Amino acid sequence: MIRGTSVSKTPQLTDARQWLKGVKLPEKLAVAWSGGADSTALLLALSTLGYKVHAWHVDHAWHKRSSRHAAHLEALAWNWGIPFYTASVSAAPTANREAEARRARMNQFGSWAREQEIGALCLAHHMEDQAETVCLRMLQGAGVAGCRGMAALRRQDDLTLMRPLLHMHKHELEGALQRAGVSWLEDPSNKDVSLLRNCIRHTLFPVICKADADPVGLYLRWQRQAVRVSDHLDSLADDVALRKQADRVSVNWTDWTGQPAAVRAVVLQRMAEVLMGAGTVLGRRHIQLIEQWLQKGGRGGLDLSRCRITHQQGSLNLFPKRVSLR
Repeated sequence: MIRGTSVSKTPQLTDARQWLKGVKLPEKLAVAWSGGADSTALLLALSTLGYKVHAWHVDHAWHKRSSRHAAHLEALAWNWGIPFYTASVSAAPTANREAEARRARMNQFGSWAREQEIGALCLAHHMEDQAETVCLRMLQGAGVAGCRGMAALRRQDDLTLMRPLLHMHKHELEGALQRAGVSWLEDPSNKDVSLLRNCIRHTLFPVICKADADPVGLYLRWQRQAVRVSDHLDSLADDVALRKQADRVSVNWTDWTGQPAAVRAVVLQRMAEVLMGAGTVLGRRHIQLIEQWLQKGGRGGLDLSRCRITHQQGSLNLFPKRVSLR
C-alpha cells in the first residue's frame, strides 16, 4: 500500500538540516531504503543536504507485492536522481527468520559497499525502533550489554553503520514527508504479529499505553541505564588483558576469576569476538555453563557450540572447535 501523495521532482525536506545538526557523515554514503516512511525521510534528508547518497533496497519476497514495490522504488529514485540498487535475497527458513534475513541483507550490503566503494551505510531507526529493540532483548533474556539497544555508530566488516535518526520520533518523519507531498510504502509484513517485534509494536505497547504509561519513554530510560551499567562493566573488564595467539585467545586465570560474574561474562564475550569475528557472541546458556564449570573448579575443558574453553598453565583459553587439543 502506498501512503501519501505522489511527486515527480526531487523533494526537499526543509527539516533535514535540523534533524542532522551536529551529525558527522561522509560525503558519499548509502541508505538502506525499504520504501517506508522512515528510510524515505532519511534518504531525502541526505539528498536535500547535498550528500552523494545511494539507495540500497533488498527484497526478501515476504509478501506478494514485494517485486512491485521494488520497481516502484526504482522509478522514484530515477525521478529523484538518486542511484538505486536492488537485489532479491532469500533467507534460510528458520525459527528466527528475522535474524536470518538480517544476515542475508548485511551480506548484500557488504557486496554493494565493495563494488561502489562506499564505506558508510545509514539506517533509519528512530526512537520507537530503539524502544522496541530494548523490549525485544529484555524478553529474550539479554543482559545489560544487549539492552544498550542499537548503537548510533558501529563498524561491521567493510561498512560503518550509522543511525542518525535515533533522536527522532516516527511521527516527525512522517509529518515531514506529508508536508513535502512525498509518498511511502507500507510493508504488509509489518502487521504480522507472529514476529516478536511486530507483536511488541501492535500488541504490547498499546496495552502499556492503556495503563497510562509511555512505553517508548519507559524502555528508553532502561536503555540509558543499561548503557551506564555496561560502560562500568567494560571499564572493569579492561583490567583483564587478552592475549591473541595463533590458535587461541587467552587471559590470566587469576585476573579473570577475581572479577565479579558480570565482568567475567564481558571478558568471555570479548574473547569470543577476537577469536571468531566481530558480532560473535556467546549465548546466555554458554555463559551459564562456563560459570557452572568454574564453580566445580574449572578442571579440564568445556565444549561449547563453536569453541572450547580450557584452564591450562594459569590461563583461561578459548579455542575454535576445529582445533585438536591433543
